Amino acid sequence: MTEKIILASGSQFRKALLVNAGITVEAVPASVDERALEAPLQNSGVSPEDVALVLAEAKATEVSERRPGALVLGCDQTLSLGDELFHKPADMEGARRHLVALSGKTHHLNSAVVLARDGQVLWRHVGIASLTMRKLDPAFIGRHLARVGAKALSSVGAYQIEGEGIQLFEKIEGDYFTIVGLPLLPVLAKLREFGAIDG
Repeated sequence: MTEKIILASGSQFRKALLVNAGITVEAVPASVDERALEAPLQNSGVSPEDVALVLAEAKATEVSERRPGALVLGCDQTLSLGDELFHKPADMEGARRHLVALSGKTHHLNSAVVLARDGQVLWRHVGIASLTMRKLDPAFIGRHLARVGAKALSSVGAYQIEGEGIQLFEKIEGDYFTIVGLPLLPVLAKLREFGAIDG
């Protein structure tokens, strides 16, 4: 017997990944202030992976308390370059600064997923991918951002690996789903283990 999964997110991309995998899913965005939750974690020695987990857990538990009995999936992703955490750029100048900072360096995408029911965490996982950006000429960054436009603002790194952003990289270690923010294979394995999907 399969059950409907609640996705604690308004992300149409994450929902589409689940639907394409054959999962019956309903999106219910969480009512959490991510920056307020993250603020006390800054300068506390908490790893970028743990920051992603804290945020994913907050989303999953908040929605699961509003939807009694439902199996809720919360997700969050952080981008870390050394000790620095990046957030989605607010504007195109912010996107330019992101790409300048990431140019020629290796950064990590930390994609956390949490399953919860009735406010209780049942499972948590963080998938990590390492991405090495090629050395980018500042003029190229300007031309690239002019081509992709506002899409650059929808991603924490100011690139979309599933689009033209792939041209910015020379090396990627990690699976595609982790990179785009939903480590799908571990999620599917856990849903099968819970009997929530056929398997």
